[in-house]
Amino acid sequence: MLQQVNDFINKHQLLEKNTKIIVGVSGGPDSLALLHFLWNHRTIWNVHIIAAHVDHMFRGKQSEEDMNFVKKICEAHDIPFEGVQIDVSSHQNSHGVSAQVAARECRFTYFKQMMEKHQAQYIALGHHGDDQIETILMRLVRGSTWEGQAGIKAKRAFSNGYIIRPFLAVTKEMIEEYCFKNNLQPRIDPSNEKATYTRNRYRHTILPFLKEENRNVHERFQQFSEALLEDEKYLQELTVDKMNTVIRRIGVDEINLKISSFMNMPNPLQRRGIQLILNYLYGEIPSTLSNIHIESLLTLLSGNRSSGTLHFPNHLRVERSYDDCLFTFHEMKNSSFCFTIDGPGQSILPGGGVIITEVWEHYPSDKTGNNYFIIDPDTLSFPLKVRNREIGDKMTLKGMKGRKKVKDIFIDRKIPMKDRDIWPIIENGTGDIIWLPGLKKSTYEATDRSKGRYILLQHKGNQRLGGKVE
Repeated sequence: MLQQVNDFINKHQLLEKNTKIIVGVSGGPDSLALLHFLWNHRTIWNVHIIAAHVDHMFRGKQSEEDMNFVKKICEAHDIPFEGVQIDVSSHQNSHGVSAQVAARECRFTYFKQMMEKHQAQYIALGHHGDDQIETILMRLVRGSTWEGQAGIKAKRAFSNGYIIRPFLAVTKEMIEEYCFKNNLQPRIDPSNEKATYTRNRYRHTILPFLKEENRNVHERFQQFSEALLEDEKYLQELTVDKMNTVIRRIGVDEINLKISSFMNMPNPLQRRGIQLILNYLYGEIPSTLSNIHIESLLTLLSGNRSSGTLHFPNHLRVERSYDDCLFTFHEMKNSSFCFTIDGPGQSILPGGGVIITEVWEHYPSDKTGNNYFIIDPDTLSFPLKVRNREIGDKMTLKGMKGRKKVKDIFIDRKIPMKDRDIWPIIENGTGDIIWLPGLKKSTYEATDRSKGRYILLQHKGNQRLGGKVE
């Protein structure tokens, strides 16, 4: 076992000399053996060892005795000890998570604090090869990302250093034998036998069958994990390169995705691209996010519907509108607005951009296109109003007979749903829509060029609307 663990440490470069290691010690066989192993090898590696114990307070006096047990062992061997009691049940109730998730969150928060306090480079945990088998199988059955299906990483970044797991190379049986040979008498958590926990069911039913088929099955699963992580790293690099061409970061909590470009990417990169976006927005993926969310999103993007909305955990909203897909934490707010244009000057639009009003003494013949609207004040009723759309809005378009719904104009021009409610609509004093800035003009635009006075309206859109106007 000693040789296997040392080879594993060297292969994965788990340790560097002249560093500090926080060892998470529950008092059970795995963590106690890990503490003993690292303590006995501290001079070889020239490392400084600190033991850290978290009492989750699930088992009352019994769990408190676990902490005192670890503390006494550390005192007997002059091992620096840190311990804490945390009311995990209160954390569970206040955050609405499972007991296991709450315990993990509290435990890792404490480990982070210990790393910072001692300026340690590593947190060493006692996960072993059997844990790896259980984890991979559970994630395959439950559904996970490809990286998640690779199971437990031997080394991963954490706080200002790394979490390392030197015992992934060995089995539970080998660890128990190590404890026996070194006269270690670990504490046993009775909850490890309860069938109510999913992991325990895998441990007591599936794992024995696999070991009967191949007593070294843990080595096969570890090789699978490492190969999958290597492939995943390469595919992630390809994904980053591709995604940089199809996404536009709007802010720290918003991303816009060009659907057509995204769907041209190979399928393996699409799934990883979605994961990349979620990692960026969430920072830390919530435990309630599952593969079902990813599948729903890919269905939304690949379907024929031009619009749709998905609600992800922690209030992340995903909106499809034509060729755009917006990921945002921003809440939808009432965008209703209505104000008058009183005279020359600038009118700031709620959605960004401005309407500029000028008075001209001749016809501004060079001001063409849908971002300009020329008014003959003698033929138009006032005041002019700027408002957002209303149900049933219609306008008489320049060069066309009859009236057309504003809704249909938005659809024809593929205006994203998020922009329609903030798009300015200009109406005259009798309530007729005369202009959709950047999109369409009405028959109310001045055509007589012989007058001595005109009003020129100019629309300058913000970045979001600017890509859609002419």
